[in-house]
Amino acid sequence: MLHNLIQNYGMIVSGAILLIAYIFIASEKVQKSVVALIGASLTMLLGLLPFHGTVDKTSGEYIRSVFDYIEFDVIFLLIGMMVIVHIASKSGVFKWMALELLKYTKGYPKLVLFALAFFTAIASAFLDNVTTVVLIMPVTFIIAREFDCDPVPFLITEVLASNIGGTATLIGDPPNIIIGAKAGLSFMDFVNELTFIVTIIFVVCISILIFMFRNSLKTTKEKMEQISNLDNSQTITDKSLMIRSMITLLLVIIGFVTHDITHIPAYVFATAGASFLLLFENPKEIYKDVEWLTIFFFIGLFIIIGGFEANGGISFLADKLIELTNGSITAASMFILWGSGILSGIVDNIPYTATMAPLIAQVQHTLPYAGEGHHPLWWALSLGACLGGNLTIIGAAANVIVSETAAVKGHTISFMRFMKYGALVTFISLVLSSAYLYLKYLH
Repeated sequence: MLHNLIQNYGMIVSGAILLIAYIFIASEKVQKSVVALIGASLTMLLGLLPFHGTVDKTSGEYIRSVFDYIEFDVIFLLIGMMVIVHIASKSGVFKWMALELLKYTKGYPKLVLFALAFFTAIASAFLDNVTTVVLIMPVTFIIAREFDCDPVPFLITEVLASNIGGTATLIGDPPNIIIGAKAGLSFMDFVNELTFIVTIIFVVCISILIFMFRNSLKTTKEKMEQISNLDNSQTITDKSLMIRSMITLLLVIIGFVTHDITHIPAYVFATAGASFLLLFENPKEIYKDVEWLTIFFFIGLFIIIGGFEANGGISFLADKLIELTNGSITAASMFILWGSGILSGIVDNIPYTATMAPLIAQVQHTLPYAGEGHHPLWWALSLGACLGGNLTIIGAAANVIVSETAAVKGHTISFMRFMKYGALVTFISLVLSSAYLYLKYLH
């Protein structure tokens, strides 16, 4: 009876599991990795995905197993980069970089704000956003204390800059890792296609934020001197670890950049770099700091979406998208960009992107692209999902970390205060992205 039910209503059942998982993830009543694993368990228990890959005797097609739907390249890339970044940060090198950059501002408040935003954006392009904001927050509180001012304008600017900077590369934001794996896009594909527009968005948005926060960016000459003379001599706590980890990180990034020559996937370089650094560490201690909740969230999510895809749900949504946009690639690109931007500010952009990626993989064959470069629908999804995280305080994990830390320090960032700046930055980002996509790919 259950087998017949799944055969006849598999798409509805798998869609219901995905929708309910989304509701629980958005409500944050249950930890999201637990939601994903419960959904994955139900998907497997109900037989929505086969446990073993088989070949259909009639058509000769390979029927994918549950493990074929888990994007292991995403999982290993995330774990590898988490290990490398955690080990490198133990040396104090990232904090040292931030303080050195600040010393060049000579303590001018507006320059200090720009420098913090610039460091956060650049770091977020190569480290994950949460790690970046965790590294920059202690520096921010020191500077706010030196200036005797409210740290909230600095914190809001930094978190918005982290989401903008993370959009530029394959490893900067989890949605890009998912897109890269599904679309077969390399590290350099992201750099070549997105760095230009992300730079423009960063400069425009940070300039507007500096103008909006101008009344909070005033200080005395004495306080400016204190900032320009910050002691950075003791920040590096382990010089040999710094050298080793920085050389490893540089080699891993070179590996990403040379993918088009070597054809070695990014996760191989990340795993190799992490493995080398672990030779000099206590693995048990390092593994404790890997964000296993995020990893299991991804695994569970891939299985839930795999069940929906295997039962025709993705094909159904792809057909509806084509119908809604009348088969127009321009309309589809703008729909995905703005839809992703708005939804990613309301729900977690990771499950959203994981759901949309297989859909776009199908739609791109129906909406063929005759221009140069990769299909614009992928870039619309990347820009929308990553930049949309700035819309609300729950739009990205980095936003939540910053607001929680600020509250503990006695500086509450309310939902509406964040949205006042986040919504404006998101709107400007999506307008600029729309112009970029249209001029480069669609006109």
